[in-house]
Amino acid sequence: MEYLYILREGLVWLVTIFWLYQVLISVCSLIKLKDKPLKIEKDHKFMAVIPAHNEQEVIANLIESLKKQNYNRDLFDIYVIADNCTDNTAKIAKQSGAIVYERFDKEKQTKGYALDWFLQQKIKEDADYDAVVVFDADNIVHEDFIKNMNKKLCQGEEVVQGYRDIKNPTDSWVAAGYAIFYWSMHRFYHLARYNIGLSPLLNGTGFMVKFDILKPNGWKTVTLTEDIEFSLQRIIKGKRLGWATDAIVYDEQPVGFAQSWSQRSRWTVGHIQCIKEYTKKLLLAVKENKTIMNVDGFLYIIGSIPMFIASIVLLLTNFLMFMGNGITQAELILNIGRYVIPTFLFPIATGIFVMWLDKRPIKPMLKGLLCYPIFMGSWLLINFKCLFKRKLQWEKINHVRDIKIADM
Repeated sequence: MEYLYILREGLVWLVTIFWLYQVLISVCSLIKLKDKPLKIEKDHKFMAVIPAHNEQEVIANLIESLKKQNYNRDLFDIYVIADNCTDNTAKIAKQSGAIVYERFDKEKQTKGYALDWFLQQKIKEDADYDAVVVFDADNIVHEDFIKNMNKKLCQGEEVVQGYRDIKNPTDSWVAAGYAIFYWSMHRFYHLARYNIGLSPLLNGTGFMVKFDILKPNGWKTVTLTEDIEFSLQRIIKGKRLGWATDAIVYDEQPVGFAQSWSQRSRWTVGHIQCIKEYTKKLLLAVKENKTIMNVDGFLYIIGSIPMFIASIVLLLTNFLMFMGNGITQAELILNIGRYVIPTFLFPIATGIFVMWLDKRPIKPMLKGLLCYPIFMGSWLLINFKCLFKRKLQWEKINHVRDIKIADM
């Protein structure tokens, strides 16, 4: 019983310190900083790259929004990677004005492989671009996206994540759950870290990478979460990523629970792959680079599945101590409630707070807020399932919402 008590107290301190750290960092999102000075003044040349697999329903809307950018049309080209498509994605993309590259490889189907396949060709061509901006086919892009990313390049940034907003937050409680999750992460994780010199992370779509840093190796990722993997690779090298709140891309989220379960399972499996591949490298980077940014990167990777496992073990120790008459029933209920209640109620308060800060209407999101604990709780079940059963094959998420940039 004594050893259980020591284990429990150790886990209590571990979990408490970890979340106190996260809260303290989140507070830094409230800091308003002056804009960085420009290091150069230049209108850079961009390639907008869209990996797409059977996206005939939505690809034209994205291309239309890109063609309406407040940026010199001669200084950006729109490329679509029609990746293993069996529909009219390539045809519609060409008709809409994009340059289309068709790729067929049944063995390597993730976005990471598609990006590398395309970029290797541009590297061999020695294409005269300054930067790459990457989008998912279901996106629509704010008219100032490229202009604001160009500003980041002029400020000396090399890799920058834009603001991934949601184009269908009220379609269902599931879509609302995604929206609240992303809005919270954008402010309390990415913006907070950017404000104090730590590193945000790439977020799947709507990001910019300076072409020069891709030329030596291309896009070398192999996990199901290529965005996180690329981010960790940069952090290990001691390279900080940038954040652009004013470079906005609108993303479609799943409306059904089954599709959401599949997507979030893929993300969890990708995180597990990154844990296996990069935990040791991140720890070594802490030792070599000796920066808080590297410590923060290491805490990110252990803050997902490892911290989830630690929390499960903590709950189990309380049950074992109760069964061994080490604590009373009242103490058991109190100890479990101390972690379970914040897990399900704190996210609602966070969601309301971030919507208030960002001046978003709360009333249309009330159903989503009430169901948000279910959304986040189901993610805990997904994490638990993926500890024992993982599907490594990429699965397509269908996008069908015909929303144009003028509708936003």
